[in-house]
Amino acid sequence: MTSFILLIFSLIPLFDLLHPGLPITHDGQDHVARIANFYQSLTEGNIIPRWAGNLNWGYGHPILMFLYPLPSYVASLFHFIGFSFVDSTKLVFAVAYIASIFAMYLWSKSQWGERAGFAAALLYGFAPYRFVDLYVRGAIGEHVAFIFPPLILWATDRKRWLIGTLAVAGLLLSHNAVSLMFAPVIILYILYHRRSFLPIVLGLLISAFFWIPALYEGRYTLRDIVTNEDFAGRFVHFSQFFYTRGNELSKEIGIVGFLIIVSAIVLFFRRREKFLGGVLIVLGISIFLMLPTSQPIWQTVTILQKFQFPWRFLHLVVFCVAVLGGLVMSKVKNQLPVAMFVAIGLLIPTYSMWNAQYYREYPESFFTSVYKGTTDTGESSPIWSVRFMEHEPSVPIEVIDGNAQVEFGLRNTTKREYKVNAQDKTRLLENTLYFPGWQVLVDGQQVPIEFQDPNHRGLMTFAVDSGVHMILVRFTRTKLRLYAELVSLGAFVLLGGMLIYNRKL
Repeated sequence: MTSFILLIFSLIPLFDLLHPGLPITHDGQDHVARIANFYQSLTEGNIIPRWAGNLNWGYGHPILMFLYPLPSYVASLFHFIGFSFVDSTKLVFAVAYIASIFAMYLWSKSQWGERAGFAAALLYGFAPYRFVDLYVRGAIGEHVAFIFPPLILWATDRKRWLIGTLAVAGLLLSHNAVSLMFAPVIILYILYHRRSFLPIVLGLLISAFFWIPALYEGRYTLRDIVTNEDFAGRFVHFSQFFYTRGNELSKEIGIVGFLIIVSAIVLFFRRREKFLGGVLIVLGISIFLMLPTSQPIWQTVTILQKFQFPWRFLHLVVFCVAVLGGLVMSKVKNQLPVAMFVAIGLLIPTYSMWNAQYYREYPESFFTSVYKGTTDTGESSPIWSVRFMEHEPSVPIEVIDGNAQVEFGLRNTTKREYKVNAQDKTRLLENTLYFPGWQVLVDGQQVPIEFQDPNHRGLMTFAVDSGVHMILVRFTRTKLRLYAELVSLGAFVLLGGMLIYNRKL
């Protein structure tokens, strides 16, 4: 019965998604464009899509190499079933929201009982920041990432290594910064309960196909230049935790959230429970790192700058408040009225946040054809290219020196074929951004690519001798990507063997 009530509660804020079209959010449109490019690459036989061929005015973009792929895989499944790209994206948001609430319920119920679990799940799902992610920011990766931290803790407690492994991999494939944020919390939890680190190791190995290339090949992008000091103007003033002014992005913790925090502090001084104290410390650090007074720490501990926005620590605050809510509820004798108070206190203040400002309907071709942008702030653009292209190329390939005729053949995301009849030595421009992995083969032989021509910054140029030639331009695995994929494959095989050996995984 409690699960059914929780399901009803979790469905109510999602009704607005039934509105036709796409909610207009900070990132929503760009996420749909990325998913459309991801799906196109999948259908062309790329199990791990890494190149978005239609982005950046058709010059292509390596953003899929650095973009958390799990939401795109799930959305691609929905699209394959028959939903539009917009509806597939909305379904990912809806399913992730419900799944995150039930993940918190599963873990907190196992810790403190049904009603405490119910309260924790509501606190996790109805925190104001959840609706900022859903209806204002359209932050699909962060939204999906909410599923996995409580699931990892539940699997840790129950020694369910298979679920724990998949949950760790799911977190790593859902959002880069959130994974980094929760890593110390998960490690400390495992140490506190003296559990095995095997799920962490296997989860890292399974997701290696993504995070290893994303981490190491990011040096070929503008990542560190574009995002340098990006955090400086994004701190939260303490008053913003209580109320939001005008059209400002809400950073509120919520009235019920603050009551839970105060109750937890009082409870700690009465009982001195280590686990409660640990959660309060994590919460305190998270709040402090959002305040302007923490700026020297952000400048010194440079790994924090990977989070980009200090207020992103609201993700951890939401988690901690939900945990504290379940823990405090477990100490209450008459839990039913308190649970009802929590429900009412969460629903009424957030009711006005359960909708997008407005919706826009797009034709499917808007996302499947050439897209006028990179879908990011340029941080994934190759370091030797301009940050953003400004117009669509007139032709896919052109002669820039010499005399030749070009016949067009196969062209998809990662492969282009041409027949060139050159009257003399000719230089050609492939209107695609260069990134490690692109190769040009002339009559089956790989030839050098020039990608730093000041007249064609970041684009691929190459030379052919006089005569008729078959040209193949293709995007392939680098050695690093190949090794990372083999690591993931090996981890899957190992996990399968362990599952056969011990079905209690």
